[in-house]
Amino acid sequence: MTGGVSGRRIHVIGIGAGSPEFITQQAVAAMNEVDVFLVADKGDTTSDMVALRRSICERFIAHDHAYRFLTVTDPERGPDAGRDGRQYTDAVADWHARRTDIYAKTIAALREDAVIGFLVWGDPAFYDSTIRIVDAVAERLPVEVRVTPGISAFQALAAAHGIVLHAIGEPVHMTTGRRLLDDWAPGCGTFVVMLDGQLACRSLIGRAPGLWIHWGAYLGLPQQELRSGRLVDVIDEIVSLRAELRSKYGWIMDVYALTGT
Repeated sequence: MTGGVSGRRIHVIGIGAGSPEFITQQAVAAMNEVDVFLVADKGDTTSDMVALRRSICERFIAHDHAYRFLTVTDPERGPDAGRDGRQYTDAVADWHARRTDIYAKTIAALREDAVIGFLVWGDPAFYDSTIRIVDAVAERLPVEVRVTPGISAFQALAAAHGIVLHAIGEPVHMTTGRRLLDDWAPGCGTFVVMLDGQLACRSLIGRAPGLWIHWGAYLGLPQQELRSGRLVDVIDEIVSLRAELRSKYGWIMDVYALTGT
């Protein structure tokens, strides 16, 4: 994880699933050490997420601590929906490589004792590429890396719905919409599903009509939306609502849990 013990430092900081109230004291301490926050510019559709990161810094960083935001253009990744497993993996690997090039060049241009911060939505350990990118940068530059955890989307989902994700003694599986139909099987416990823009769970209705879904979008934010019920009863509403919300805000972060058989 660490490419060096002196010179530049990188803090990868989990900032929770959306609400500033999710920021931990450890994250606040880390943010107050950062000189430059690197933020990926993905166009107008993610401007709200950049603005939220700025507001979090304004709220939690001491007024006498100087820092700045440095926007880095994110390389094009292309559509994933039509790619098979190998094509998807190759496309992500290429995207990571191009991201690494950009971040390595950007960090190398900063002063040698700079502290660089990445504010990661949710927790950096779950379905986020920042740690992998930073590790790759650390193979090129002498940097010290530190990771601060954050409240993940599935923790926020469980709290918002007031549920325990697992039955007594049973497992919880985390997966993506791309893998759900292959991974799911009766009796395997709860499935928490991320990155599912197509709501693949709809295809499970015929296999498991008794499945329940707990779904949430923009968890912790003022526009938070929650839905729950038998999958067969509520999926049409969720599909429609998700499309409406994405159109309204230009982006959406959602997650859901499937329980039952």
